[in-house]
Amino acid sequence: FEFALGKALEDAADYAGAFEHYSRGNALRRAQAIYSSEGNTKLANRTLTLFTREFLDARQGFGTAAPDPIFIVGMPRAGSTLIEQILASHSQVEGTRELPDISGFALELGILSQHGQPPTYPQSLARLSRRELTALGERYLEQTRAHRLRGTPYFIDKMPSNFFHVGLIQLILPNARIIDARRSPLGCCFSNFKQHFQAGVWFSYDLEDVGRYYRDYVRLMAHFDAVMPGRVHRVYYENVVADLE
Repeated sequence: FEFALGKALEDAADYAGAFEHYSRGNALRRAQAIYSSEGNTKLANRTLTLFTREFLDARQGFGTAAPDPIFIVGMPRAGSTLIEQILASHSQVEGTRELPDISGFALELGILSQHGQPPTYPQSLARLSRRELTALGERYLEQTRAHRLRGTPYFIDKMPSNFFHVGLIQLILPNARIIDARRSPLGCCFSNFKQHFQAGVWFSYDLEDVGRYYRDYVRLMAHFDAVMPGRVHRVYYENVVADLE
């Protein structure tokens, strides 16, 4: 109800009243969440430490060579669905949905603390052989096959939080496309704050949490731009909607 009232007042141009209701609704949702901004920042830091240019160069050619997946990563509310719709209008590209497979691999590889021990991902990737990384890439293709109903050469995986796993994607699917759907900080973060998500996206219910999440995201993408120049294609939401054609 608080989110609905916030939207109604926003539509009526009562922005102060709208913000008050949005804030109440977010506070109620945040109280239900078990979420730590610090945990995300630590994951980002571990990722920055592992994925150096030297680490990636030593694993050049690892993974399966299949070029099928197109990953769209970034923040929610940054235009990823619009990008997916544009791409999926091409006869060789199929849109699917937000596929959980990459984050599932991260779970298997120790992204969460276990039995009082700290998380081991992504450092656990350093222990995997060429054969094991290739097998993970092939497993991803097999697991996602059920979503490919049209039989096109390419398909889209639109899970935004896969930006945490760009390094994993590079190791197991080096020929997959990766698109970063980027929206300006204020527009993106406030759009998340106004959205009452069905489930998850727990970082969005507090302005400090969403700001820190955005900061970690931009920091990670800048790092991958540095160690894998040109690997990630960035699409700016504002540019797309200003000149859709």
